[in-house]
Order: sequence, then structure tokens, then C-alpha cells
Amino acid sequence: MTCKEFKYLLRADLFRHRGRSGLGEFLKGFFSAFQVRYCFFFRLCAFLRGRRIALPAYLVARVVFQHCIYKYGIEIAPRTQIGPGLFIGHFGGILVSNAAKIGRNCNLSHEVTIGLSSRGERVGVPTIGDNVYIGPGAKIFGAITIGNNVAIGANAVVTHDVPDNAVVAGVPAKVISMNGSQGYILHTDYD
Repeated sequence: MTCKEFKYLLRADLFRHRGRSGLGEFLKGFFSAFQVRYCFFFRLCAFLRGRRIALPAYLVARVVFQHCIYKYGIEIAPRTQIGPGLFIGHFGGILVSNAAKIGRNCNLSHEVTIGLSSRGERVGVPTIGDNVYIGPGAKIFGAITIGNNVAIGANAVVTHDVPDNAVVAGVPAKVISMNGSQGYILHTDYD
């Protein structure tokens, strides 16, 4: 990741949370919103990871990020591939596998798990498209693909592929409409 990409990711995440970007907005968000702090340290650790010259800075950032993981109950490893515009809606209980791939403008609600399936026909981790809303308590497991503009309902258990623009709900999750995530994904015009 380049410095320019790092700045872009920070700006996109901030814009998704605050509706604005800029240094003043970042400072306000950093000191008043745990989501902005968490996203900052997540992106900073991802940026510094693997850079030998930045090892001391990475170690300090990693310690602070580890504190954020425990304090906020959100565990997303710095090596997890997440596109710009990450939005964390609520405090706590979020767990994302470090091998998962998540696209642009993803909304993560509390008690969401995006994890590994270690047996069966879908061994692996999910790939999640752009503009995906994941409702509170949703669980997504296995080598599945979640399309673009998808809304996953509260407490849904998703273990199969989901097409673009679908709304899924239930245990196991089933497509209940094709209205997508429109209305759930806000502040995406940061480009």
C-alpha cells in the first residue's frame, strides 16, 4: 500500500462515518467516535505492516490497535483486505477472518461474524462485494461470494452465494427480495 492509497482509505472511511472529510473533521471524529479511531489504527497497521524501516512505528501502532480490539470488541486483522469506505455502525462483537475479502462501502453492525468454514463443500472464507450492508448478528461462513449492493438481515446465517442486489434473511439465509442495500449505504461520494 502506498502513502497515497493509505490517505485515500482514511478519507473514505472518515467520510462514510462523518459525511465529511478533512483534517478538522478527522480530529473531531478521532476524539469523539470510536469507529473513526478504530478504522484509523486498522488502516495504519495495514499500511505499516511489513515495512522494515517502519518497524518501531508498526509495533507502537499494533499495541494501540490491540488495545482498541479489546476495548471496542471488534477484531479485524490488519492483513484483512477491506476496500475504502468501511463503516462500523455499532460497538462490539464484530469478528472478521483475516483471509476474508471485503469490497468498497461495507457496513458492519454489532455481533457480525465473517468467518472460516473448515469442513464441508465450502471450505474457506467469504468474498464480499461492494455496497454491502450486514445487519446485527449476521453470520457469514465459508468460501462463498456475496454480490454487490446486498443487504443481509439481522441474525441471518449465510452459507451460500448471494446474487447482486439481493436482500437475504433467516436461518439459513434465503433471498427475500431484490431491493438490495439502497438506503442502508450512505455517504459514498468521497471520490
